[in-house]
Amino acid sequence: MLELAILGFLYDTPLHGYELRKRIAALTGHVKPVAESTLYPAIKRLEKADLLARTTEPGSVAAPRHVLTLTEQGRRELRRRLAEPDPRDISDENRWFTLLAFLRHLDDTAAQSAVLRRRLAFLEEPASFFYDGDRPLRAEELDDPFRRGILTIARATSRAELTWLRETIASLDD
Repeated sequence: MLELAILGFLYDTPLHGYELRKRIAALTGHVKPVAESTLYPAIKRLEKADLLARTTEPGSVAAPRHVLTLTEQGRRELRRRLAEPDPRDISDENRWFTLLAFLRHLDDTAAQSAVLRRRLAFLEEPASFFYDGDRPLRAEELDDPFRRGILTIARATSRAELTWLRETIASLDD
């Protein structure tokens, strides 16, 4: 998820590490804070794989600043990861939002639609946070108001996403 966010933000424009960290935190930080000890090793891995390049600019007040730019190979890798997402990128809501934030970088609307169809299929499968054996429980079956609340909120969120997915797929397919 972190590497996808790095590639995605750099696809639009070169960024300083600090600005990149702020943008990633705005997208995912409410769930997973982005520590420098996590971000900079990921940047180094991507740089070593020739997916991004680092240049140095003079700092306005302090030390020189490193500017990160996506290479052409990095642009291709982002589009590949978007077109062929890991199953966890489809099923995990936070990873899905990261993928969705950059899906516009896929130039092919059929490929965009295919990714959305995978999410749609996932959401259409019966699921719950709570089960009676193998049977998913519905909110109406629970006496616990807090667990019922979880399922009620999840149902409303899923319905909204399903509506958006169907509408967006239809518009992409036109």
